[in-house]
Amino acid sequence: MPTVSLKEARRRLGKLAEAVERGETVVITRRGRRIAQLTTVADHPLQPLPDLTAFRESLGVRGVGLTQELLEMRGEERD
Repeated sequence: MPTVSLKEARRRLGKLAEAVERGETVVITRRGRRIAQLTTVADHPLQPLPDLTAFRESLGVRGVGLTQELLEMRGEERD
């Protein structure tokens, strides 16, 4: 796993991106401390968000929605 300083990473970003595309992981350091890691997106697939429909329905919110309330307040101010 290559390690480069932040200053060097700025200069060589294109080459580092090519290394990552080849499957390498690159660690970026600042003053000798690890601060970031470049890796392929495929290594960390996104997980779908849960369906919150049932949860929202369970809340049982009644009355006018906030958007509608704000629109009505704006209308009253303009009158």
